[in-house]
Order: sequence, then structure tokens, then C-alpha cells
Amino acid sequence: MAEKLSLLEQEGEIAADYLEGLLDIADLDGDIDMDVENDRATVSIVGADLAQLVGKKGEVLDAIQELTRLAVTRETGERSRLMLDISGHRAGVKAKLIEVAKEAAAKAIETGEEVELKPMNAFERKVVHDAVGEAGASSISKGEEPKRRIVVLPA
Repeated sequence: MAEKLSLLEQEGEIAADYLEGLLDIADLDGDIDMDVENDRATVSIVGADLAQLVGKKGEVLDAIQELTRLAVTRETGERSRLMLDISGHRAGVKAKLIEVAKEAAAKAIETGEEVELKPMNAFERKVVHDAVGEAGASSISKGEEPKRRIVVLPA
């Protein structure tokens, strides 16, 4: 267990170094925080004027996360599941998705009918699946990327 934690902490350190370089190149200021949550390294960048690093619907954030994962993989030789958040964007999205999931689960349980949600990326689907389960319903993913979506099933 300690060895896995050490590897995740190493991922966070590598990611932080990579992201500090990115911030320097872009001439942006931000504080980088590292943690380990749910068996994955998490890195957050907090600062003013970082909206351009998030993008309209988080697309830029997703791209930076993927590049950061690649940098970590290059250094460690291991596939990284690192999660990156910038200016609390993912945290805010997660909170909204949990509410959507709870409402969909309640509706499915109350009506006995399936509730189909809008297409979501993998991160969003994972949050919704977890929240639906906690609300006492079940869910499945259906469709192909980029239109893959969740269907909430009655209990």
C-alpha cells in the first residue's frame, strides 16, 4: 500500500513540474496543489485568469490533463490516471452532476421508467454512475463517443 501511495505521490510531483513549466511558458500565475484521492493522483491549479486553461466546456482542461498524463507516463513507464482540476472547474461540474444524478434516480424510482441523460465524457459518466448508485437506483452507459450517455434505471 505504501509503495502504491509513493508511486501516486511521484505522479503528482512529475505532473506539478510539467504544469509549472506550462504556466511559465504561458506566462500565467497559479498555485499547484497535489493530493491522492480514490487511488489516483490529483493535481489542482488555482489562480486568477486561468479560464483559458479550462476552455468553453472544459475541453482545454481535458487536453492539458491528457498531456500531463502522457508526461507522467513517459517518466514512470506506468499508465497514469491522474486527475487535473483548474480553478475548481471539475469540482463545480462534479457537484452539478451529483444533483442531476440524484434527480434522475428519484424520477426513475418514482415513475418506474428509465431516464436518459445527455451525452457526457468519461469523467462525467463516472460521477453520475456513482451518485445514481448511492441514490438507490442503477445506471448503464449507452451509445458511442462523443454521444455516449447514461440511462438511469429504476431500482
